[in-house]
Amino acid sequence: MPVITPDPLTHDESQDYLWTLNFGPQHPATHTTLRIVLKLDGERVVDAIPDIGYLHSGFEKIGEHLDYDQYVTVTDRMNYISPMANNVAWHHAVERLLGVDVPPRCQYIRTIVCELARISDHLVCNGAVGLDTGAFTFFLYAFYQRELIYDIFETLCGARFTNSYTRVGGVTHDMTPKVIGQIREFCRNFPKTIRDMEALLDRNRIFVDRTKGVGVLTREEALAGCASGPVARASGVTVDLRKDEPYLAYADLDFQVCCAREGDSYSRYLVRTAEMWESLKLVEQAIENLPAGPFNLGIDERTAKPDKQAVYTTIEGTISHFELVMSNRGIKVPCEESYSAIEAPNGELGFYIVGDGSNVAYRARCRPPSFNHFALFPQLIRGHTLSDVVAVLGSLNIIAAELDR
Repeated sequence: MPVITPDPLTHDESQDYLWTLNFGPQHPATHTTLRIVLKLDGERVVDAIPDIGYLHSGFEKIGEHLDYDQYVTVTDRMNYISPMANNVAWHHAVERLLGVDVPPRCQYIRTIVCELARISDHLVCNGAVGLDTGAFTFFLYAFYQRELIYDIFETLCGARFTNSYTRVGGVTHDMTPKVIGQIREFCRNFPKTIRDMEALLDRNRIFVDRTKGVGVLTREEALAGCASGPVARASGVTVDLRKDEPYLAYADLDFQVCCAREGDSYSRYLVRTAEMWESLKLVEQAIENLPAGPFNLGIDERTAKPDKQAVYTTIEGTISHFELVMSNRGIKVPCEESYSAIEAPNGELGFYIVGDGSNVAYRARCRPPSFNHFALFPQLIRGHTLSDVVAVLGSLNIIAAELDR
C-alpha cells in the first residue's frame, strides 16, 4: 500500500482536534485562483494560511524579453479588473526612467481612463461582496454600469477588456467627440445608480451584520503591513498618491481623500463607494477642461510611435516607426534604475525598472497591492466564523494575477 505523507503546510500533530479545510483554489467565492488553508475549531477559524502561485505567469521575467511598448499587453493581465490603470502605471514608470513628460492633453486623457478604471474596479469589488453576502440585485446594478464603462473604452481604443491603451510618450488613440459624449452621458446617469446601490445595501440589516466589526484592521496593523488604497484608508491611514505625490493632471483637479476609522469590511465597502463619487467628480472636471494639442510626443522625439496615418502617408512617420520597432534600434534608455507608482484602484501599484541601454528592460519588478493585502488576511479572519471568510476576502479585493506575477 502507498505511504501517505502528511502535508507539512496543513498538518500539526499538537492540533489534531482541529479541522483543516481547503478554501479554493476552485471555490466560487474566491472569484479567482486563490487557496487558503483554514484551520477550524468547529465553525471558528483558528488560523488561515494563504497559498499562492496558482496563477503564476512569469510577468516579471517577460519584462526582460519584451520592449517597453510590447510589455503593456502583459500589464493588462495583472489586475484584469482595471487594466487601464495598469497600462498607465507601467508607462508612467518608463517615462520617469527616460526623463520625458507627456503632453498636457495626454495627461488629462490618462487621468480620465484611470478614474473610469477605478469606478469599474470598485463596482466589481462591491458588487461581488454584495453577491457573496446575498445581495443579488445590488450585483446586477454594479455590473450593468461596468458594461457602460467598457463601452466607453471600446469606442476609445477598440478594446473592451485588455486595452493596451498607453504607449511610451502618449496613448494609442485620441479622444473623439463621440467618446467625450459617452463619458458625459455616463457622468449624468451614474449618480442615480450609486444612490440606488447605497439605498439597497448601506443600511441593509443582513449586509451590515455580515460586515460590520468583521475583519478589523487597525491603523497600526495597516501601516506595519504596508497596506495601501481603500484597505489602508478604511483603517484611518490618510495616504493617497494622487494627493501626496501628484502625477498626471491630479494637481489641477479638486477631490477629497475618502477615509474611515473602523477598519472593518463594512468600512472598506463604504470607502470604495465614496471613492466612486470622487472619481466621478474627477472625470467630469477633466473632460470639461481637456486641453487641446497633441496626445503623443512628436515624431522628432523618437520616443512615441507615430500615428498610423503618418506611417502610411509620410516618409518621416515611416522612418520614425522603423527606428522604434527594429530590434537593433528602439528607444534609447539610460543605464539607470527607476521606481514609479500610481494610486491604482486597489492601492499603490509601482514598477521598478532597470535600463541597460537597450530597448528591453534589464529588470522589471512589479509592486502589486494585492500581495501585501493577502498577507494581512490571516490576522483579519482569526476568531471569526467560516462564513466570514467570504466577506473579509471580498472586501480586500485580492486579484491573483497581480499577486502571483
